[in-house]
Amino acid sequence: MARLRNKNRKVFSKPSVKKKAAPTVDHVTGDKIPKSFVFSRGKLPGSLRQLQMDLRKLMLPFTALNLKEKKRNNLRDFLNVAGPMGVTHFLMLSKTDAAPYLKVARTPQGPTVTFKINQYSLASDITQSQLRPRCPSDLYKNPPLIVLSGFGSGEQHLKLTTIMFQNMFPAIDINTVKLSSCQRIVLLNYNKDTKLIDFRHYSIRLQPVGVSRRIRKFVQNHQIPDLRSLQDVSDFITKAGYGSESEGDEEAATVTLPCDLGRVNRATSKSAVKLQEIGPRMTLQLLRVEEGLCSGTVIFSEYGTANEKKTPGKENQKNQGGEEDEDEDNDDDEDEEQEDDEEASE
Repeated sequence: MARLRNKNRKVFSKPSVKKKAAPTVDHVTGDKIPKSFVFSRGKLPGSLRQLQMDLRKLMLPFTALNLKEKKRNNLRDFLNVAGPMGVTHFLMLSKTDAAPYLKVARTPQGPTVTFKINQYSLASDITQSQLRPRCPSDLYKNPPLIVLSGFGSGEQHLKLTTIMFQNMFPAIDINTVKLSSCQRIVLLNYNKDTKLIDFRHYSIRLQPVGVSRRIRKFVQNHQIPDLRSLQDVSDFITKAGYGSESEGDEEAATVTLPCDLGRVNRATSKSAVKLQEIGPRMTLQLLRVEEGLCSGTVIFSEYGTANEKKTPGKENQKNQGGEEDEDEDNDDDEDEEQEDDEEASE
């Protein structure tokens, strides 16, 4: 005999937890938080595709880490999606027979800064070269700090480059910023003699001054130490840790924290600031600054063709077959980079 259903029975359902919406407005400037797309223009070799993924991780959390690209996508496709998603910057990688290139553009109307990548190292290469690589789980939870050095010469193209890089990351207020959110730093150093830009990406960590490495690991990890080879517990405390502590004891590298940070760094004691490179690493050469989005008046050119209006020949032609329109932007980018290669060889 079938059981009769109890109509008065109460059904308990698990309450839904609403995710906290990500902020869209910068509390410091009042403007929109800068967001970015990192994608390629044309076919890239395997190493440059990995560099593209490294740049996406660097721009976290305000970037599309798993951005899907198709061969038929052109610049207009990304631009149409950027508006509704609040994307403010494009980072575009491309490759010619001579060298790879990186374009940084402000959407939707420019300007666009073109760099030649003279040298680069992937994040995996830097990790393999380190004895103790560091990558905490929450390292990419907050955007990095940006530090620019050597760009204060007063030249117009360097000013535009400085503004472009500064606006790629959210601004910070030193009076209200949380120290726990400052975990990464992007450093760009311009050498006026070689006219090259050194691009570096570091993680920031604090260590208490005068505390051995063994004690730090014990406090942070809460793991029972191995005392079998010691006669007394005091031997574990007084014995020096592995590695040199001379760098952390330098006066220029120590700070006094306004509040406690973590289990080890206390406001009552001094802490040493240490940077550990996490990659990627690039050496960039500034080639061109354009007024628009990959088009318009050339404000600066390394080869002396500034203030010229860029008029792509294919831009004013109507496509009959439909396929030429999709590849128009890729052809224009390749033409620009081939011109740069030819001018550099001359």
